Amino acid sequence: MSRAAAEGGQAGAVSAFPSPADAPADGPFAAGGAITPALLLDAYAHGIFPWFNSDREAVLWWSPDPRAVLAPTALHVSKSLAKRLRGGRYEATADRSFAAVIAGCAAPRPGQAGTWITRRMIDGYTALHRLGYAHSVEVWENGTLIGGLYGVSLGRMFFGESMFSAAPDASKVALAHLAAQLAAWRFTLIDCQLMNDHLHSLGARPIPRQRFLQLVAANRRRPTRRGAWRLDPTAPALWR
Repeated sequence: MSRAAAEGGQAGAVSAFPSPADAPADGPFAAGGAITPALLLDAYAHGIFPWFNSDREAVLWWSPDPRAVLAPTALHVSKSLAKRLRGGRYEATADRSFAAVIAGCAAPRPGQAGTWITRRMIDGYTALHRLGYAHSVEVWENGTLIGGLYGVSLGRMFFGESMFSAAPDASKVALAHLAAQLAAWRFTLIDCQLMNDHLHSLGARPIPRQRFLQLVAANRRRPTRRGAWRLDPTAPALWR
């Protein structure tokens, strides 16, 4: 990566990163740089996201082909999830406890030896949250945080980073409330990064990287909804 990228680029037409159009389909195409708000915004504005192997190694930058995306209105809500959403036991909020959500996402999962959400990642996204670009959705049961997700908002796209669940369907409930709110705000896409069976079951679909980069380029011209988010209780629910 160039020196400019290591010191932090700006989100705009010109990027400090090499072109992601020439990146490997299933591997990183750049390495290094500090996890600063400026560099993160530069990355997301150009269809790139970071991924660490460990806190002792350089950050790796990815732009896979194909790219997993989910239109907010295309979220698949199963009958069991719809029942959970209507049940009233879980409460969803936005930007109430970003630090707790990213900590929950960083916790090792069963069968995993570690986490890619390192201290440097946490610090970088927390700084981006303070600037009003990174957001969380929390799910609560009787006042206890049981799940959530976080990501980055630019223009009318939400770049999902991670989610966690400590109770049945909690992360899916978070995604459902996020999708409903984004649909109400006329967001066009949720970037899900890498396709897997779980995302496919929720309605995500793969699109060619070239098409994704075209959508990201168009999105750079749209204003960003910055600041703390609040879920609108009058937003049309996708599960009714």
